Amino acid sequence: MTKRTRPNFTPEFRLECAQLVVDKGYSVIEASQAMNVGKSSLDKWVRQLKGERNGITSKATPLTPDQLEILELKKRIARIEEEKEIPKKGYGSLNVGLAEQFSIIKALKGSHAVKRCCEVFNIHRSSYKYWANHTRRIKPEEVEALAMVKSIYVESNSSAGARTIAGIATTRGLPLSRYVATRLMKEQGLVSCQLPSHQYKKATQEHIAIPNTLERQFVVTEPDQVWCGDITFIWTGNRWAYLALVMDLFARKPVGWAMSNSPDTKLTVKALTMAFESRGRPKGVMFHSDQGSTYTSRNYRQLLWRYQIEQSMSRRGNCWDNSPMERFFRSLKTEWVPATGYRSFIEAESSVVDYIIGYYSKVRPHSYNGGLTPNESEKRYWLEYKSVASFT
Repeated sequence: MTKRTRPNFTPEFRLECAQLVVDKGYSVIEASQAMNVGKSSLDKWVRQLKGERNGITSKATPLTPDQLEILELKKRIARIEEEKEIPKKGYGSLNVGLAEQFSIIKALKGSHAVKRCCEVFNIHRSSYKYWANHTRRIKPEEVEALAMVKSIYVESNSSAGARTIAGIATTRGLPLSRYVATRLMKEQGLVSCQLPSHQYKKATQEHIAIPNTLERQFVVTEPDQVWCGDITFIWTGNRWAYLALVMDLFARKPVGWAMSNSPDTKLTVKALTMAFESRGRPKGVMFHSDQGSTYTSRNYRQLLWRYQIEQSMSRRGNCWDNSPMERFFRSLKTEWVPATGYRSFIEAESSVVDYIIGYYSKVRPHSYNGGLTPNESEKRYWLEYKSVASFT
């Protein structure tokens, strides 16, 4: 008989669960059923969240960002105190010249005394003062190049970049490479106002290391066999916010999600972690996504390996290989998200969570489930599974 291991939930997941009760207005029973956690555990997390917001420090791992920051600061202070006792070694062996050391002191003098910086680098203060007061001679050719770059930049209404400026200057009799033009623009603080171009490459080849194992087999026979994931963007007043979502293909039920202002690996990792923990850390799951950099990153693939999840990827530029996720995001934006977006990130996050938990999973009938909601479809499966198991 194997010993049952106690589930260990991350602080982010516990905070997400507690916020459903404290901030979103869900009851403890509704939230525990939606997040697949015990009622007693959720009760404890809710009490801890309320206490931390009132300034009470808990013995458990903190939930709120403020308490987590306090814990992190305590760790940093302890580490700094330990490092102070360790003698400084190895700096003399680094091949750092006087010019680099003087530049570092110049950058630090705004926040630290020059005398103290010179003592740290073991440099005479008179040497630094001589270097700082030494005026660099600018050649007439460089003055001409600076003036030419500035003139072309103003002429282009601040739109010309280094390549364009280098080409125009060369045709006007002043040969410049784009690297020199870049340096001259940087010295004068000139930045092109044009947005960088973004090209979508369409092809049919699979990822070189991660094959398309799913191959559009979107019909699965039981929960937690195949998960799909993707990222979409939502307007939040003055910038885009990004939603990462993980869906169980059995009933088309969202099982993990996260929102952020940056579409980075941390966002997709948070969504996958929520799905893995809310579903009871299942084994033998396949995760399918597109070939986005957040899903091919080392951190994300290491997390999949740690969770023992098989990874599958769509062919490049082929959105049909991940059509269930595309369909969900279409439903979200046409059914729920306002045409003009939201006024703030907080409003967007609250509305999206209400759609996922309160409407899509609980109320909205899904044609794939024969008109049943994702929650009801899974509920009937587990009732039938238990009855068959008890019969056998």
